[in-house]
Amino acid sequence: MTDGIPETTPTEFLICLLARTIGEAASVAAGAASPIPGAAALLAQALSRGRTKAMLLGSTTHGPFNDGGPELFDRAAQGRIDVFFLSGGQIDGNANINLVGTGDYPNSTMRFPGSFGAPYLYFLIPRIILFREEHSMRVLVPKVDFISAPGTGDKGVHRPGGPDALITGMATFDFDQITARFRLTSTHPGYSLKDIRANTGFTFDCAGEIRSTAPPDRESLELLRGPVREQIAEIYPAFAADRLTR
Repeated sequence: MTDGIPETTPTEFLICLLARTIGEAASVAAGAASPIPGAAALLAQALSRGRTKAMLLGSTTHGPFNDGGPELFDRAAQGRIDVFFLSGGQIDGNANINLVGTGDYPNSTMRFPGSFGAPYLYFLIPRIILFREEHSMRVLVPKVDFISAPGTGDKGVHRPGGPDALITGMATFDFDQITARFRLTSTHPGYSLKDIRANTGFTFDCAGEIRSTAPPDRESLELLRGPVREQIAEIYPAFAADRLTR
């Protein structure tokens, strides 16, 4: 316990960090197979006292999508989703993501789940938070093998959406749309700039002073370990039982 705040697990740390990154956006959505982003969306909603609307695919209580994924796409096209999460088997320094596989397509040596609606949502939702727990040269590569969704659009192409931040198990980056480069803003406790450089396959810029990522506060942890844990268990019962139980 530090300064009266209970110790946190790595999972709790990331959920609280993602919720803090969401801030008080009017709406945030999380897709399928996204327990950590889903919990973060619910935590952001709780911290905002309901000013932030959390929408989770697969949830009856927090899923306003009568038609599942297609309605999520409709809401994105209508400008009714402010923040969304995307990930990738590979992410490069220009915020391109690869959800197809490694190697020369179509003869991929390893297959990923597939792009589905990622390219569409990447172009439409104003703030896309890229998230991967794993921070390694395998994931954060100089150039993705296949571009499922580009980090920036061609000149003259209407694109209201795009990458806002990249959060991993080691660090936090923001993304500069002008230079099309990531900028390291903080390292998580226990990691240094040297560690980040050694485990990142692409080059990146640095903020003037690299700070340590702030830990969760007591309110966030209490909400996460109480009502948020109960809510996310509706969709991810094993996750809530195994990774959110102390």
